Amino acid sequence: MIDYLLQNVWLLWILISVICLILELGSGDLFILCFAIGALGASLTAALGMGVIPQLIAMAICSLLSIYFIRPVALRYLHRNDEDRVSNADALLGRTGKVSQTIEENGYGRVAIDGDDWKAVAAGGQRIEKGVKVKVIDRDSIIITVEKVEN
Repeated sequence: MIDYLLQNVWLLWILISVICLILELGSGDLFILCFAIGALGASLTAALGMGVIPQLIAMAICSLLSIYFIRPVALRYLHRNDEDRVSNADALLGRTGKVSQTIEENGYGRVAIDGDDWKAVAAGGQRIEKGVKVKVIDRDSIIITVEKVEN
């Protein structure tokens, strides 16, 4: 087995590249992808019959070149609409839900939106009964401000 691996080191580099690609699926920042590209460069060097030192040098050079040249282009291409995309609690603004616990006058209650239950206050401090459809108009940390939706 050891003899086979020593004769086919390029397969080991391909395995390292595949492992890096699998790890990249979990991270998503395209950084580990650069090491996968470096491992492919080392695999090519090994397939040409060069020694371990040239393989490591090829891995380092290919990885660095892909970090500086390929990664920025890929990030711009894959994340070109990030400025327009809202995330986390900001995505709640404008959404509708139902009051799951009565919102008391000048007090708090709870609103269910897509299976999540949020602490809420009513705009204008009014009382909103349980089951009423509401719209999120603002948020302050984890507390959302809602108003009744007219049917």
